[in-house]
Amino acid sequence: MLTVAKRIVIKIGSSLIIGEDGHVRKEWLSSLAQDIAELKRCGKEIIVVTSGAVGLGRHVLAYGMRKLELEEKQAAAAAGQIPLFIQWYKAIESCRENGDYLYPAQILLTADDSINRRRYLNARNTLETLLENPSIIPIINENDTVATAELRFGDNDRLAARVAQMVGADLLILFSDIDGLYSADPRTNPNAVLQRKIDEITPETEAMAGGAGSSVGTGGMATKISAAKIAMAAGCNMIIAKGIENHPLQKLLDGVKHSLFIAKGSPLSARKHWIAGSLHPAGTITIDAGAVRALQTGKSLLPAGVTAISGEFERGDTVLICDANGFKLGRGLISYNAADAKRIIGKKSVEIEQILGFKRRDVLIHRDDMVLE
Repeated sequence: MLTVAKRIVIKIGSSLIIGEDGHVRKEWLSSLAQDIAELKRCGKEIIVVTSGAVGLGRHVLAYGMRKLELEEKQAAAAAGQIPLFIQWYKAIESCRENGDYLYPAQILLTADDSINRRRYLNARNTLETLLENPSIIPIINENDTVATAELRFGDNDRLAARVAQMVGADLLILFSDIDGLYSADPRTNPNAVLQRKIDEITPETEAMAGGAGSSVGTGGMATKISAAKIAMAAGCNMIIAKGIENHPLQKLLDGVKHSLFIAKGSPLSARKHWIAGSLHPAGTITIDAGAVRALQTGKSLLPAGVTAISGEFERGDTVLICDANGFKLGRGLISYNAADAKRIIGKKSVEIEQILGFKRRDVLIHRDDMVLE
């Protein structure tokens, strides 16, 4: 699965990146960076979701290993985020010795960034822009310092799944201190059987998940099953693998034991199904005959082909697409709000920036954000 995936999200648990002494496992992190560099050489797009800021910060603030209140977690995250990212920077920088020029880009997200439509689009556009640069590796963590109890992911398994959903990833890898989903807890039951392939999350699957297994992490197998539900619904396959040894990605390529959750369909098909069935249109776009022909051949909708716009909508809202007779052709996610869209209809894409003073995209609706009936 790792060999065929193009866009990959890798989640690193706290128990992997932080040793028992409370410090970053530098040799391990460097080996992971080398694995990532090798995947980048093969043309793959990599996003990392990292834990560890709270784990590092609790030692900076002398909190010890006791359970922290929300305010203390926020403070620990603030104190630990800088040393965590410095270690990521150093690990990635070390790959330059092999001729790889790679550079990390730090992004902090909250659950609200995946719920609020406008913030979701901003986060997705930022990630897409970063991924266009083959040298950049986005490094993501939850923004614990500002997230309230109601707006926290609470663990980076679900955050990683939301990121995978956001960017249309082919594969999500959850590296942890256990090598997959077992029929029972393998630490207490010697007869527990590793579930190597899962194509559906059933009540029986969920019953196999236990509690958190690490003193420094917040996630357990239950959160990984929750992440699998999110990823699989988005058309993204998911792997749970043990990552404690050096070069965990290479070991995965070599066939180390793991659990594979197989999604039905692709990220694009899942996205289009979501657009078609779960979004309420906020407006209508009327297009000319030339634009109708273009859409039917798989093209995006350009401003030049639009003759009228009705409704009040914001960027990222769903709009109906109709022909000159009012026949509904489909629906899609609009790249501009209603006021800006009305100013550029009938115009060429090269004129957008001159008219608006900025340009988000050359198209009003991208073909990947469109479903025709």
